[in-house]
Parts: sequence; structure tokens; C-alpha cells
Amino acid sequence: MAQLDTALAKIDANLDAALKRLFALVAIPSISTDPAYAEACQKAAEWLRDELQGLGFEASVRPTQGRPMVVGKAKAGREDVPHVLFYGHYDVQPPDPLDLWQTPPFAARLAAAATGRQIVGRGTSDDKGQLMTFVEACRALKETGSLPCDVTILFEGEEETGSPSLPAFLQANKAELKADIALVCDTNMWDRATPAITTMLRGLVLEEVVIKAANRDLHSGMFGGAAVNPIHVLAKIIADLRDADGRITLPGFYDGVAELPPEIAAQWRDLKFDGSQFLKDVGLSVPAGEKGRSVLEMIWARPTFDVNGIIGGYTGKGSKTVLPAEASAKFSFRLVGAQDPEKIAASFRAFVKAHLPADCQAEFIAHGASGALQLPFDSAPLACARTALSDEWGKDAALIGSGGSIPIVGAFKRDLGMESLMIGFALEDDRIHSPNEKYELSSFHKGARSWARILTALAEG
Repeated sequence: MAQLDTALAKIDANLDAALKRLFALVAIPSISTDPAYAEACQKAAEWLRDELQGLGFEASVRPTQGRPMVVGKAKAGREDVPHVLFYGHYDVQPPDPLDLWQTPPFAARLAAAATGRQIVGRGTSDDKGQLMTFVEACRALKETGSLPCDVTILFEGEEETGSPSLPAFLQANKAELKADIALVCDTNMWDRATPAITTMLRGLVLEEVVIKAANRDLHSGMFGGAAVNPIHVLAKIIADLRDADGRITLPGFYDGVAELPPEIAAQWRDLKFDGSQFLKDVGLSVPAGEKGRSVLEMIWARPTFDVNGIIGGYTGKGSKTVLPAEASAKFSFRLVGAQDPEKIAASFRAFVKAHLPADCQAEFIAHGASGALQLPFDSAPLACARTALSDEWGKDAALIGSGGSIPIVGAFKRDLGMESLMIGFALEDDRIHSPNEKYELSSFHKGARSWARILTALAEG
């Protein structure tokens, strides 16, 4: 703990130098989606490799079919310590539209705001500022002694384009990347003063259905009433997928869905989340999910069914009295707990087929499926990290959920057998993917201090 105090003081003293390093990384326009920036992505990877090597890491740039990976490895100062894998990504979204930026997007700057100073520039929050908090923590720990844990670092260059090269890379490097736990810094705090650990991610099933009936489009005056209308059939199926209380009616849908532990439910209530304001901000007023559930439960801890698009008949301007030969819809199911995505998809297809009237057929197109992820609430690393965060921020770290999915976390679980601690210091208003992206200076500074505390806490057990 004596080294920790010294390392924290070092982070404080070196903040200006740390900002210069972050500004240098932001200046590299590592846009992964545009082939014109392939050289910039390579340059960002090499910049990170050089930084890690300068800290005493064994580090290298690894080529892939797409943008390169960066892998760095360093041992702790003693034996029998945990081994952690830290993940971040150096690629960024395009800055367009450029005319909405107040200053050039890749010229990072400090700006004054009502909430304090902010670091403005593309990638400052997503994810260059976040990953550099960990690098700066490692710098301070090594400059004041040694790392408390064995550390492997993986920096990816294609996260913003769906990580196409990542699965093959993980498979080819399993032995090298396997660790006791993964640390992922690509998530948010609860608010400016409250740190958070994301412990739950919902899974996803994506299905497309095409309902077919007559062998051609028909005149609704000549055939209406006598011929089955696929849009009507599809609409009835959609309506029947929910009951009056907002529950999904698929047989077996709730298998594997558990209630929140009482202590987690109580903690979520203490977050003082305003569900009414959450809906009001998007022009709504009434929760549309399961009756008896809070808005926070609905978006973090309950499964969902949604229709994401419907196509059928004439959709141009004006009117056309057509009775369509087919209609289609795209469906998504968000999963929680131990719900089995394959069983959900099979139940959905069986439900649709059972609700087809005579003369109708259904074709199904799968667009992907993945299970939910949940870090056990009694996890020892979770307890260590939560205590470390609370020590730094002076408030209990919130254990939160996420309505979305983070593919890398699923890959770590599936391919490497590792749980992940998802700890980030971004804020909801950081404008990621938008003009004038920013990262709070306090997030950058205290984020580095937080990682120094977390690594120390994990080593102490």
C-alpha cells in the first residue's frame, strides 16, 4: 500500500505530461472504417507499442486481415499474483460532419465547462482517453516500483467496424492472451461523481420473417376479403407475441430469467434513477414493458421483444390499392440471465408457423444470436474492484447493467473462458461518435488513479 500512495502521487504530478501523450495519440486519425486511413491505424498501433516498450513491456504490433492489434506483456514484481488482460481499442469513428466541430477533431484541446475542464477531440472518450488511463496507471506503478499483477494488454484497431479480425486473432493466440480476468475500459460511470462497474449485458437474437401468400400482388377491390393478406397475418403474429401485461408469450421464453438479488435491487433503487424523465427526454411518458417493473429493470435486467422494421405492399407516395403477395418484418429479442438464444430462436419460429393461416408460408432469415453475460455478484475480483473505486471516488461504486451488448466481452467468455470487469470513466454526455466528442479531465485523471488502486487491490486479494 505504501507503493500505491507513491504511485497515486506520481499520477498527480505527471498529469500534464500524461495529457500531452493523450493529445499525441488523438492526433493520429485512426479511422478503421475508411481504407484511406489504414496507414494512420498502423501508425497508432506503432505509437502504442512504443509507449508500452518505453514502460518495460514486451510489446509488438500484430498484423491481421484488417487493422493491426497491439499486444504488450509485463510481469509483476513477485510471484503468485493474478494475471489480468486489459482491453481497449485505438480506432475511432469518422469525424463527419466536420462543420459541426468547434475546432479540428484531431487537435485535442482542453476546454472549460460548467462541470470542469474537458478534453475535446475525436476518440478522447471512445476509447483513446479510456485506454490511456490504464497505460498511465501502469507507468506510475512501474516508476515507483513494479506492477502488482502480471499484465497483458490487448489494443484492437477494428472495434468501430464490428471487430471482424478479432475472433480469428483470439483463437490463434488463446494461450498467450488467457488470464485470470479481463479488464475492459469502454463503459460509463453512473454519473460524474459515482463510479460504476457494468456487471450485466443483455444477449441478442435477430430474426427476419417473410410471410408469403398469393403468387402475385392482387387488386384489393377484386380480391380483398377473399384472399389472405400477408400484412394482416404478420400484424396478428406481432400482436400475439405480447399479452396485456407486456409479457412475451413465446413458450419457454422466460426459462433462465432470474429475479434480481435483493441487495442489487435495493442498490438500483438507491441510484435515484428517474424513469419518467428518462422517457420524457425522448418525448414519451408511459413505460411500455412488463407491468410492475421499473424502467431501470426493463432496460438492464429484463428480456425484450421488438419489431425493428416492417415491409409490405405499396410504400411509395400516394395510394395504390394492392393486396401484397408477401410481407416481412425484422425482429430482435434482448436476452438476460441464462436464456438460451438457440431455444428462443426455435420457439419464435415455431410460434410463427403455428399462427399461419391456410395458404401462407413463412421463410426465416437469421441475423445472429448471442447469450447474455453476467459477472457473478459474489465474484472476488468484483468485490476488490468495487472497494478500490469507492476508495478513489469517495462513493460506493454502482453495480449496473447495460441494455446493449459488448461483443468483446462475449468473445473473452466464449473463446478464453474469462469473466470481464467492465470499468470505464466515460459519461453519457461525452458525445461519442458525434462532433465535439469530449472526455472529462476528472475522468482521465481519476481513471488512472482508479486503475492503480484496482491493480493493487486485485493483487492483495
